[in-house]
Amino acid sequence: MKIGVRAHDYGKREIEKMAQLLHEEGYEAAQLALPKVFAGIERYEDITENHLERIRAAFEKWKIEIPVFGCYMDLGNPDPVIRDYAVRTLKKCLLYSRQAGAGAVGTETAYLHLNRSEKLRWQPYMLDSIKRVVDEAARLDVKFAIEPVYWHPLEDLETVLFVIDKIGDPAHLRIIFDASNLLQYPDQTDQEQYWKEWLSAIGQYIEAVHIKDFYLDKNGGYCPVPLGGGVIEYGAVCEWLHKNRPDMYLLREEMNPETAKQDIAFMRNM
Repeated sequence: MKIGVRAHDYGKREIEKMAQLLHEEGYEAAQLALPKVFAGIERYEDITENHLERIRAAFEKWKIEIPVFGCYMDLGNPDPVIRDYAVRTLKKCLLYSRQAGAGAVGTETAYLHLNRSEKLRWQPYMLDSIKRVVDEAARLDVKFAIEPVYWHPLEDLETVLFVIDKIGDPAHLRIIFDASNLLQYPDQTDQEQYWKEWLSAIGQYIEAVHIKDFYLDKNGGYCPVPLGGGVIEYGAVCEWLHKNRPDMYLLREEMNPETAKQDIAFMRNM
């Protein structure tokens, strides 16, 4: 398995300095959201050919692979202006990912925490947006990866399988698996069975795995913690990885640089 990180958890830096830092920290891979991680890029519209070539050269030099370009867009929003911007931006990033040597462009399917009726209302818009982006991914022969989150339109296993079936292009539509974003009821969930169900159903479509941990405070608030210190049980995930995808990218999100070494050790033990 290849150990990686969401690079902007280390702040915003020059391209070459970020690549060097990640190498020195001990990573083999990075998820890059360009406007969040690199000095001189404030918006996706700021990205130039020079930026992309510098990214490719710097990350090759320091032996950091780029499995995911993070470009999180509001794909299911009923507002056509917001949705069209999301699709256009993702299409641009598909081309950027190829130029910079990234493996896929990844996104969730909304920004807001939606209730059940809102998720159902947003799902047809989400599907339409995904179809338009995957069509472009197929034309460019690059990968587009979507991330299920229980408070977004792509909310559960049934919806994920429905989208995969409707799109019908597993070579270009991939999945980012993030256990923390799927565990709505930690105290009520048999995680071993839950993760086995997810991974047996969608494992063949997974492009990368996000790794993080958390607990819920007395008010139900989300509190990130170092890996192994929260509610996520990674046993079934580890078993599946070793059996099926020992080459998988494990990308740490919500990294606290002060506990980075501890988290890297946890992922290596996985």
